[in-house]
Amino acid sequence: MGQGSQDRVAVVTGAGSGIGRATVLALASAGARVAVVDLSLPAAMTSVAQIREYGGVAEAIQADVADPASVRSMMDAVRAALGSVGILVNNAGICPTTPFLDVTLEEWNRVLAVNLTGAFLCAQAVLPDMMANRWGRIVNVSSLAGQVGGIIAGPHYAASKGGLLALTKTLARLGAPHGITANAIAPGTVDTPMRDSFAPADQERLLGAALVRRAARPEEITAGVLYLVSAEAAYVTGHTLGINGGAFMQ
Repeated sequence: MGQGSQDRVAVVTGAGSGIGRATVLALASAGARVAVVDLSLPAAMTSVAQIREYGGVAEAIQADVADPASVRSMMDAVRAALGSVGILVNNAGICPTTPFLDVTLEEWNRVLAVNLTGAFLCAQAVLPDMMANRWGRIVNVSSLAGQVGGIIAGPHYAASKGGLLALTKTLARLGAPHGITANAIAPGTVDTPMRDSFAPADQERLLGAALVRRAARPEEITAGVLYLVSAEAAYVTGHTLGINGGAFMQ
């Protein structure tokens, strides 16, 4: 994380495991004060304990990003514990693999609420801080599925992640006059607990989509996040960084 983003307050959602945990560990190691946000407080506390082992500054906060009241409470807790927010990484997400014809409206709405509405609510909550400070970095963790459709992911997941790409562009336009950038990361298959929950045959299908024939390590995704929140990335906004092992090339 380059000069200019050190000692910032970073909020990372879905930070109790996988890409989120790798992200908070990297941000804290680079000098940010990190709000570790997760629906599971024990998972968030585990991430915080790892950060504090090497002297990093972090707070565990339980929140449901799909609930406006929970997001407001989360932001109040972040500001009270750490200060004004400069970095937001919208990483929280769920990925059912329900076939298209079997998806209920209730399930559809829940996936979009967590994956897309949650990012909207969190961005809306942090933008006043960023605008006041005339500096901010928003990174939305989308997916290869948002670019090409779900390979094994359900249609609601792909739709939510595609919507996240459009939201990113809107935030880039809104934030530019205020020194705020907004970008997206679109990972392919990543070695995380979410991937481990898929059936073995589905995991093989995902691996087959990548030219490099392996899953990414969470740290390989986090490297992209660190660049996008850095001072060196101040001229990059509205961009989608695909980290997918060659599964999709633009």
